[in-house]
Amino acid sequence: MTPGDDRHLDPGVWGVVATPFDDTLTLDTGSLSRLVGHYAHIGVQGLTVLGVFGEAAALSRAERSTVLRTVVDVVDLPLVVGLTSLATAPAIEEAEAVLDVAGSRIAALMVQVNSPDPATTTAHLRAIAQATGTPLVIQDYPVASGVTIPGPALRQVVADLTAAGAVAAVKAEAPPTPPAIASLAGQDVPVFGGLGGIGLLDELACGSAGAMTGFSFPEALQECVAAYRSGGYPAARTVYTPYLPLVNFEQQARIALAIRKACLVVRGLIDSGAVRPPAAALPENLRPILRQHMDAVTEHRRT
Repeated sequence: MTPGDDRHLDPGVWGVVATPFDDTLTLDTGSLSRLVGHYAHIGVQGLTVLGVFGEAAALSRAERSTVLRTVVDVVDLPLVVGLTSLATAPAIEEAEAVLDVAGSRIAALMVQVNSPDPATTTAHLRAIAQATGTPLVIQDYPVASGVTIPGPALRQVVADLTAAGAVAAVKAEAPPTPPAIASLAGQDVPVFGGLGGIGLLDELACGSAGAMTGFSFPEALQECVAAYRSGGYPAARTVYTPYLPLVNFEQQARIALAIRKACLVVRGLIDSGAVRPPAAALPENLRPILRQHMDAVTEHRRT
């Protein structure tokens, strides 16, 4: 890679793909095919596979390969693929396995910040980019990584790696995300919000390129981004407001993954809402509330 390479991700909505299991916690490739087919049908910019929402850390290497092969065989979309390791050598091994399966279909590798020290994180990310020849999505997600990097340090990391042509995008998921995105958006690299779209309106107002996140109605993310582009904040707010109770419901700490999978079951996009430990299962007393949220959104989409 050389300075000035334009390898940035396209703005818009990049769907974050769940990894479906059956009720015995075995990988369900049929449901996975149906889910990614839906993303292709609605016209997302691309897919993020094997991320935190994809439970990549709970998959074996063989299962990760199966997930990637399934996605590559079913849809013709650019892919961002997550790496689980925070250490450089195993992250490079993961990346090599990803490239062996998906090759030219990979738009970027998503790598988490691994240190609050900008020099350490920069060296880690640079080594992965150089070893693989693949641009990176820098993910700042302290809930998953356990690493909190100060804003100025992250800006320095992004600046250094952007100058080297190694950055495809930044995924900002350290709350509060709107000011973080505003700070990063001036560095000539697309910045995407995540966290289930809960901050999407304000992130767009602060300069985000769109959303790279999971939500059981990704169509709503697309509608919000499109409305912002055509009519600014007022139009986006009008479009997105009916979905916000469900967005909030899905983002409950410790059970967000199980809730969203259960919502995808209600939509008929996957067969089972099972999650692998240590992820927490959906509390049964929330199922009636979940159904009310889903019914309300479904009714809204009919009108």
